[in-house]
Formats: sequence, structure tokens, C-alpha cells
Amino acid sequence: MGRGPRAALVTPLTGPLARYGRAGATALELWARQAGVQLEIADIRPSTAAAVAAATSRGPVDVLFGPYGAGPAVAAARATGLVLWNHGGATVRLARPAFANVVNVPAPALRYLAAVINAVGADVLAGEHAVLLHSTTGFGQEVAEGARRAANGVGLAITPVAFAPGTGEAAARQVHGSDADVLLVAGGFEDEVAIASRLLARRWRVAAFVAAGVDEILGPLGERLAGVYGPCQWVPEAAPEPEEGPDASWFTAAYSRVAGSPPPYPAAAAFAAGVLWQRCLREAGGTEPDAVVAAARRLATTTLFGRFRLDPTTGLQVGHRVGVVQWRGGRRIVVARPC
Repeated sequence: MGRGPRAALVTPLTGPLARYGRAGATALELWARQAGVQLEIADIRPSTAAAVAAATSRGPVDVLFGPYGAGPAVAAARATGLVLWNHGGATVRLARPAFANVVNVPAPALRYLAAVINAVGADVLAGEHAVLLHSTTGFGQEVAEGARRAANGVGLAITPVAFAPGTGEAAARQVHGSDADVLLVAGGFEDEVAIASRLLARRWRVAAFVAAGVDEILGPLGERLAGVYGPCQWVPEAAPEPEEGPDASWFTAAYSRVAGSPPPYPAAAAFAAGVLWQRCLREAGGTEPDAVVAAARRLATTTLFGRFRLDPTTGLQVGHRVGVVQWRGGRRIVVARPC
């Protein structure tokens, strides 16, 4: 008898990104059990390249799933010649031709604060002045670049303030007395919490944080978060009806039974990546990598995570759209649906 399909996942199971790395691992384990796939999981710490080598050294691997985090996802793609299914690295850096071996599931972070700016619109933002605090990481710079492009489109003036990871509070002190009336923030979770704790004591015409798009990070700030916007890749109650795989209600219930808590967005992205790989496997008629990638490049469908369609030139995700939420009464309200 032939062996069943074998998958490998490399992702952060320890360290600052472990919360979402473990969530993605839990979701992919759930998918693998449903799909009858053997799944090998390796922690990317202390070395992403070593994790890729370890996860793929115990026998042939039919599919490699990448890690949570833009930087780790880029490192994983560089470390392997295998096709990498990227469900956790929301970045334009994983584009062809440099990364022809990557299938991108999430929308890139370039669209994060841009989605907020476009949702709020020129009626509110034209002629206003924004201060944009962003980390010097690849992720922070990418979000900032998208925000600058969107701001130009609506007539919003921006003063950028870049800060090194871990120095968000100092950056917040630097702009505390700014005459800006719009606040835009993109950094690591700890830095965004530090910035929010200091700057949300002041009233802003519009305030948006990347971390405000999820429940878990800024939620403890309570009433100080009222009115704050955030981008989101997935919100279970606003998820579309899928053409492929189970719906968000089934996934939320199944994940919650296993994890003891509702799924965050990286879990939905990871599960969707498994569903999409299965669909491409059927289209390709087998596990041959080039045929599976060719099927992915042709595919246009919808999973519980949202739409899937790859740009034919860059390979970046163009089907899935970043949504926008606003905090009201202690909870996220969907302003623009992710899809």
C-alpha cells in the first residue's frame, strides 16, 4: 500500500510570535486529522533554516506550510527549494520572480493601514495631518508604505516616525505633543501596546493600530480603545460562505473544542491553506509540486478565510481583501468586511 500524504509545518512555537504560531499549528493539526494527512511540526526557534531541515528530513514531504510572521516566512522560503504554502507571512516580499516557490494565502500587510484610510475616506481625512509611527522592521516599513500611498489618494498629510523594535514607548513620547489629529501605528505587539497606553489618553480625530484588528492584543486597554480602527484578515462572524471546505461556524466550534478558546485569524488562515492545497491536489491529479503550483496559480475560489486568487505576475494574493474594524462598547465592529 502507498503512503498517505505527508505535510510539514515550520512556525514559532516559542518566543514573541508563539501565540499565533501555536494557533496555526493547532488549526493545521485539525485540518490534517480531517484530511488524513500526516503532519510534522517544527519550531523555528532558534533557527528557521534548521527547522525546515528538521521537518523535511524524516521522509518525503508533499507540502510545506510556512510560519507565522512576515520575517520568518521570508526566511523559510529562502531556506527551502520546496513549494512553501505561506499562510502566516502577510508581505509583498514573497513575490515572484524571487520567490517562485511560494503560494500566498493572506493579503499582504501593504494593505493594512491603507484599508483603514480608504474605509474612513477623504470626507473625513482630506486636509488632515497624521503622525505615522512604524517599526523599522520589514513588516513596519511595508505597512507604512501602504499607508503613505493611501494617504496621498485621500489628501491626508503624513509625518512618519520610525522606531527600532522595542522602542515604541520612546517614539510615543516623541510625538506626544504633535499637532497631528490622526494617529497611525504599525509595529510589534509590545510596541503597539506601549504606544497605545501613552497616546490613547489623548483624543484623536482618527486613530488606527494594526493590532486593533484583533481581540487579543489591545483589548485590555478597555475604554481607551473606543473609536480606534484596525485592519483585519478575518473575523468569524463576517466570514463568507465558502466554496471549498467547511464554513467558519464549523471551524470555530471545532477549533474551540481542541484549543479551549476561539480561533484567532492566523488559525483560520492556516486551516484555509490546508483546504486550498487539497483542492489544488485534486486539480493537479497528484502531489507533483509543479502541477500543484500551476493549479494554485489558476485557482479562484473562496474558503472560510475568504477569497483566494493569485496575481498572475507577482504571485501575491489579490483575491483576499483586508477588512476594517472599529472598537465600540468594548468590542470590534466590522466597518468593512474582510473577504
